[in-house]
Amino acid sequence: MRAALRVLLNGYDYLVLYLGLVWLGVVCLAWTPLALIAYPLLPKPWGQALGRYVIMAGFRLYLASLSLSRRCSFDLEALDALRDEPSLIIAPNHPCLLDAVMVISRLPNVACVLKANLMNNLFLGAGARLARYIRNDPVRRMVQIAAEDVASGSHLLLFPEGTRTINDPVNPLKGSIALIAHHAGVPVQTVLIETDSKYLSKGWSLFRKPPMPIHYRLRLGRRFDPPQHTHDFMAELEHYFAHELVQGSAYYPTHSLPMQPDRRPS
Repeated sequence: MRAALRVLLNGYDYLVLYLGLVWLGVVCLAWTPLALIAYPLLPKPWGQALGRYVIMAGFRLYLASLSLSRRCSFDLEALDALRDEPSLIIAPNHPCLLDAVMVISRLPNVACVLKANLMNNLFLGAGARLARYIRNDPVRRMVQIAAEDVASGSHLLLFPEGTRTINDPVNPLKGSIALIAHHAGVPVQTVLIETDSKYLSKGWSLFRKPPMPIHYRLRLGRRFDPPQHTHDFMAELEHYFAHELVQGSAYYPTHSLPMQPDRRPS
């Protein structure tokens, strides 16, 4: 009996993961032709507001669907405190592919810095262009556009690691976040993403099933003032993430490690 239950539960887990991916693809594809039509017709402020709101709603629907399965849980309510905040750069760590989905699902006016290939992606490209998401290259142009966007009142989602985490607890950080914050004169709000799974981490196959259930929690970290000295800011930011994420990182469940000594930048 127990063996049969395990087989059924394992099959249910696969169903949740694969149907979830199909459902996300359907949601994105359904919006693509509408976004393509809206992009040239709507004034930029209207198109941007509509595009960002629809992406938020679509991602929220997707995560709610996964939550209903009882095989994934998402504790994202801490982000709601940022909805009515003025201009901010939102800077999370980046353990998996779902990180941007989780953050965007709670915020209606957030721009995201995307890799150039995602801006041309069949599923994401049209919606991303309507929402005026920002290509990550060339870097100088990206910094300029991002600084202008966030200075206009938007939130900017930017992962300081630049890619998903491969070095515990965070990769070396990229300096573009300091340049944008400095030029725009806006603070940097850190977000700490904690999970008990490596699902969709760097190198994880999209079709490989992890142990389930999976739990995600996002909490607000320290808010840094607009930097005056970018080099010092990056050292302080990297130290902060490294210190905060030892407990509850993507690689260690919360409270699974003994307390670590304080690690300060040399």
